[in-house]
Amino acid sequence: MAWALDLDGVVWLGARPIPGAADAVARLRAAGERVAFVTNNSFGRRSDVAAKLADHGIEPGDDIVTSAVVAAGLVAGGERALVCGGPGIVEELGRRGVDVVDASDPAATHGRFDVVVVGYHPTFDYHRMDTASAAVRAGARLLATNDDATYPMDAGIKPGGGAILASIVTASGVRPEVAGKPHAPAADWVRERLGPDGVMVGDRPDTDGRFAVALGYRFGLVLSGVTTEADLPTDPPADLVAPDLATLVADVLDGTAG
Repeated sequence: MAWALDLDGVVWLGARPIPGAADAVARLRAAGERVAFVTNNSFGRRSDVAAKLADHGIEPGDDIVTSAVVAAGLVAGGERALVCGGPGIVEELGRRGVDVVDASDPAATHGRFDVVVVGYHPTFDYHRMDTASAAVRAGARLLATNDDATYPMDAGIKPGGGAILASIVTASGVRPEVAGKPHAPAADWVRERLGPDGVMVGDRPDTDGRFAVALGYRFGLVLSGVTTEADLPTDPPADLVAPDLATLVADVLDGTAG
């Protein structure tokens, strides 16, 4: 069986590891389960995610799927992309031979673009919003890595890529195509690689729960990130609920889960 694991709120909170997560991943692999890491965070490169996993005592493996990876797969080589996002998007588009211009670059105000790609980046400002929305109004299609309103950090809940996206949608009047969880591009990507049977573990019913439904997987909800016990029951309802990944894995592998 496959296990698709969210990262923020499941494996770590910002720089802080969630206790027991590394042992839980090791236990899954020892049991012969296939583990993939599926994150809507598009800011970091895949190599950055792999290095962070390793720093947390987790062997990264080959199955790291970021929303930047999925979004880049929706852009053809040779297209010209205006990026309002982080280095993860730039790298993945570059792998596909896309002509990339950063929204902060003076060149971003010249010429036309085929696509504007939006993701979380802490340097977002009015200038980037203006440049990106102008490119969309001029005919570029609007592609978002994800539409998460917030994400969990060790210091609390922070605005996510969806909050940035919302300003560009408002300013351009154009609805975006969204690549990441829970939308179809990410579901197709994961199902093709992991198969039809699995558990999607996450801390957000609106993202991870809906993604589990799209995949046809069971939804394992952990209460170590955005969702708390006070939020139960959720919509969609979770198939499994546990305080953290370690407890959830133990429940399933020991046969005590419902």
